[in-house]
Amino acid sequence: MPSRVEQKLQELGLTLPTPAAPLANYVPYAVTGNLVVVSGQGPTEDGKSVFTGKIGQDHTVEQGQQAARLCMMNVIAQLRAACGGNLDRVRRVVRLGGFVAAPASFTQHAQVMNGASDLAVAVFGDAGRHARSTVGVPSLPADYAVEVEGMFEIG
Repeated sequence: MPSRVEQKLQELGLTLPTPAAPLANYVPYAVTGNLVVVSGQGPTEDGKSVFTGKIGQDHTVEQGQQAARLCMMNVIAQLRAACGGNLDRVRRVVRLGGFVAAPASFTQHAQVMNGASDLAVAVFGDAGRHARSTVGVPSLPADYAVEVEGMFEIG
């Protein structure tokens, strides 16, 4: 029988991807005590970048939200690996960090990051409500349009 969180993912029609390998010299996640920190994840599917370039130039805010949601799917996939396959160990989404590649005149970073935040709440319920920072940047690794990282409490 699937876990409570896996059932929620099924209800939402979501299938987590295979966790991506790091792009450089770092680990995809680190566990210390009851905390899991997941390294920044890009908007990839099947190992390919889906959203590259800049939000507000190459993509709309709505597409940026889709990119952030896809990043969050990849964050959750890494989190599942960190939890030995059991997402029911997640007690709380503590913090999400978002990076949005955008022109200097772009100001809707928070709305873009809502794609990741909304998914965290949809999947984890009240435990998915989190602190958050969102930063605009001129570029990201692999020309990602958005990158999301996270910190989680586990039991």
